Amino acid sequence: QVQLVESGGGLVQAGGSLRLSCAASGRTFSNYYAGWFRQAPGKEREFVSAINRSGSSTSYADSVKGRFTISRDNAKNTVYLQMNSLKPEDTAVYYCAAYSGIKVLTTSRAYNYWGQGTQVTVSA
Repeated sequence: QVQLVESGGGLVQAGGSLRLSCAASGRTFSNYYAGWFRQAPGKEREFVSAINRSGSSTSYADSVKGRFTISRDNAKNTVYLQMNSLKPEDTAVYYCAAYSGIKVLTTSRAYNYWGQGTQVTVSA
């Protein structure tokens, strides 16, 4: 019911910034919670951040609190992840995801729709 496409990944030096975008189509995006996950080679998929339908409630992994900001623009059917003060340990493929729900969830199992991922590489 929802298709997601991430963009904005790339190579950045430690301490730098990137903004990831996730464009949604197929259904009214405002009906869905959204989140970002990441997966580094050899590691499990990890929760990064999530946001409710209106954008009034957000959640962050401890590892990114104070550095990353999730937001959404429902008029543009897009969710964003602003990443500041990037560290080499942030290197991963970042995925956007969405689900129909009533609260912000942080487990990947809860998310029904996934993008293809975008690579973020942070050089030391």
